[in-house]
Amino acid sequence: MTLKEKQQEIVEEFAFLDDWEQKYEYIIDLGKELKGLPENAKTDDNLIKGCQSKVWIVAEYRDGKLFFNADSDGILPKGIVSLLVSIYSGHTTQEILDSDFKFIEDIGLQEFLSPSRANGLMAMTKQIKFYAVAFQLKK
Repeated sequence: MTLKEKQQEIVEEFAFLDDWEQKYEYIIDLGKELKGLPENAKTDDNLIKGCQSKVWIVAEYRDGKLFFNADSDGILPKGIVSLLVSIYSGHTTQEILDSDFKFIEDIGLQEFLSPSRANGLMAMTKQIKFYAVAFQLKK
């Protein structure tokens, strides 16, 4: 499945949810499915700056693709980062760099979040792009 197809699938899933309470529950459920990180990976180097909660993202480059894993000490941020990990893992650096984050707007996520959580979301998306740039330079 292409990155664009994954984004569209998320937009369609959110469209079936009637209100923000259901969307909130869906995001929390996504976080519960995230395998998380071992304690030794929860370092300052992996910590996302600008998040209200602590959020860590790590990336691994193998077979020409980036794979992400993440964790958070908050249930909502863990769900949000899980959503991003599920979309962007398994794609090439170029696919990630060519992608946009319009699906976030399409599902209305930023409108639902407090300003500080919206800033955290943007910090997470920037970190994913940063990893794509960094690993592309290493090729």
